[in-house]
Amino acid sequence: MKPQCKILIIAGSDSSGGAGIQADIKTVTSLGGYAMTAITAVTSQNTTGVKSVLGIKSEEVKKQIIFTSKDIKPDAIKIGMLNSSEIILSVTNSLKKINIKKIVLDPVMVAKGGHKLINDGAIKTLKKNLIPKVFLLTPNIPEAEVLTGYKIKSLKDMIRAAKILNKLGVKNILLKGGHRQGKSVTDILLNKNKLVIYKNKKIKTKNTHGTGCTLSSAIATFMACGKTINKSCELAIKYVNESIRSNPNFGK
Repeated sequence: MKPQCKILIIAGSDSSGGAGIQADIKTVTSLGGYAMTAITAVTSQNTTGVKSVLGIKSEEVKKQIIFTSKDIKPDAIKIGMLNSSEIILSVTNSLKKINIKKIVLDPVMVAKGGHKLINDGAIKTLKKNLIPKVFLLTPNIPEAEVLTGYKIKSLKDMIRAAKILNKLGVKNILLKGGHRQGKSVTDILLNKNKLVIYKNKKIKTKNTHGTGCTLSSAIATFMACGKTINKSCELAIKYVNESIRSNPNFGK
């Protein structure tokens, strides 16, 4: 089957294949898209945690983005791990040159095992330079708390945090509620002051490594293929839930 749309993924590599650029490529491909990549960092990790992170030089990241897009223009871009201010500024400047509107940013900050993937200076650069330039931001609750400085415990808190993020300049925020306790998972999409709530039954599993990467890549793929942001989020959430439900149970 010929791929229907082209997605450029800007993210870090996960040696275990469950998250990062490997999860992104698998997701885009399984949904019928064509995946291109610009690798920002190489990590040594497995399902239990991150051993080390090696950042790619910012100039090399820029070359990957611009040289690839010159030949194959992406319909959408998914951005994941950006572990330094230099990389963030390099990506921001590259995006100006290739001029793509559909950009999904998953603000990866902490690995599942607790390993910090971005420093405080880079977080400030992200908020000031890149977040205002993207079409959709997809933080989980811990990431939203870091970006807003606001503690999130309830659905009302999630909505307030999304509105604070809105003020950073990004029009659309999908705030993921998987970290909250309860029998269901509530995600919210704040879209030009319109609120959409997605509620799904929580699946009991320890196999959630890479779900954030998978979700943002799925959204980018659906949008690249012409779906609206609301429909893209709805379909991507369903896709991730099915993926969790049918997990292969690899690793510890």
